[in-house]
Amino acid sequence: MSWSERLTELGIELPGVAAPLAAYVPAVRTGSQVYTAGQLPFVQGELEATGKVGAEVSPEEAKRHARTAVLNALAAVDALVGIDSVIRIVKVVGFVASAEGFTGQPAVVNGASELLGEIFGEQGRHARSAVGVSELPLSAPVEIELIAEVR
Repeated sequence: MSWSERLTELGIELPGVAAPLAAYVPAVRTGSQVYTAGQLPFVQGELEATGKVGAEVSPEEAKRHARTAVLNALAAVDALVGIDSVIRIVKVVGFVASAEGFTGQPAVVNGASELLGEIFGEQGRHARSAVGVSELPLSAPVEIELIAEVR
């Protein structure tokens, strides 16, 4: 089964590629790897939420936003090389805009990691960093980037 067939089976449609907010491109291929720019939880051009996790945004909500952000990263991969070119997900980096004292960044970024596992199975298992930060662009609660190995 191809990855695009797997997405259909899961009832997931990749969104359009989010427009860059500054002077960069959504994804770049070098050799057999695609690096995505950090992706925010945009849905149809609008942020799903704003604020810091542990204050204005609950950890459970933030986990859902991480899922949305990783779908935007996959859309960038798909637009560049096609989702069916993916061999495996190599690494995910998740940034979580964190209220003072919030230390649940790994659980938030699990929203992205778990979805990648649902889609890619064993090929979705990846190295990862989950980083708490004081602010993200546009006051987004999460930002996700990934590295994928491709054909």
